[in-house]
Amino acid sequence: MQALAMHLGNPSQRLVQNCLWTLRNLSDAGTKVDGLEGLLQSLVQVLSSTDVNVVTCAAGILSNLTCNNQRNKVTVCQVGGVDALVRTIIYADSREEISEPAVCALRHLTSRHVEAEMAQNSVRLNYGIQVIVKLLHPPSRWPLVKAVIGLIRNLALCPANHGPLRDHGAIHHLVRLLMRAFPETQRQQRSSVASTGSQQASGAYADGGVRMEEIVEGTVGALHILARESHNRVIIRSQNVIPIFVQLLFNEIENIQRVAAGVLCELAADKEGAEMIEQEGATAPLTELLHSRNEGVATYAAAVLFRMSEDKPQEYKKRLSMELTNSLLREDTNLWNNADFGMGPDLQVMTRYQ
Repeated sequence: MQALAMHLGNPSQRLVQNCLWTLRNLSDAGTKVDGLEGLLQSLVQVLSSTDVNVVTCAAGILSNLTCNNQRNKVTVCQVGGVDALVRTIIYADSREEISEPAVCALRHLTSRHVEAEMAQNSVRLNYGIQVIVKLLHPPSRWPLVKAVIGLIRNLALCPANHGPLRDHGAIHHLVRLLMRAFPETQRQQRSSVASTGSQQASGAYADGGVRMEEIVEGTVGALHILARESHNRVIIRSQNVIPIFVQLLFNEIENIQRVAAGVLCELAADKEGAEMIEQEGATAPLTELLHSRNEGVATYAAAVLFRMSEDKPQEYKKRLSMELTNSLLREDTNLWNNADFGMGPDLQVMTRYQ
């Protein structure tokens, strides 16, 4: 890979393109290779090429090489990769073969490494938030939408991004996507029960091989982080989406239970939110989830119940306290405060390109 990188500055466009195609095919297996600093810098530079094929390849390679590799993430950030990727997305316009890998690379750069916060700020400072939120609109296909949802979640980890995300309609579009995906997952579940007699998490697929459960988990996960800010909570409460969050507590998929309990935990920070959650019948499923084997699910459930109990009689609080103590003995209850049992490793399926 290092040898191929040496030719990326060659005046022959044909040679550069062949090197890039080869690097792209190698890059899905190259995430553990060291000494790629020169290659990463060259890739960031060629993002400014006017050749669509060159930019497509460079974005795809950067996406693969920054997947779960902290050193490569830091290097790309330090050589101006965030700015270059934002510009690439702006200029890509409707070319999803460019915008999808560029968004995936940005999603990797905005989480789980020492320069992540700088990257989150840099997207905003380079006027990237508006164009990124716009990619949630049709005609974007589901693979791109899924990548954008993950990027918005990461951007929301930076408090300074909450206002711009809100102003450009991110909350509205995330809720719209959730309300589109959630009925599909329910329909699939009913179909599965009718045909096999049991619920199965096989999933309803959209175009591009994206499961609707992934869209549900992604949108709720992003709303969870956005709900840390009080103005955002007001908007989320007004979107009539709390009933869906409560329904998701019954979902068979633990990750969906976790993000649903997480967003309810944030919404319960306000009295109005806590009352709405209780009115939707959340107490029973939350109490059940106290016994979940998943630490994040159990802790968020406990936090929601705790916040919902603040205006309750002392006797009720005492009983709840005993219940929480019994079920969370294995937990570190300090995790309740602004915990982030967030998405695990970078959710990027790397592909070998022909």
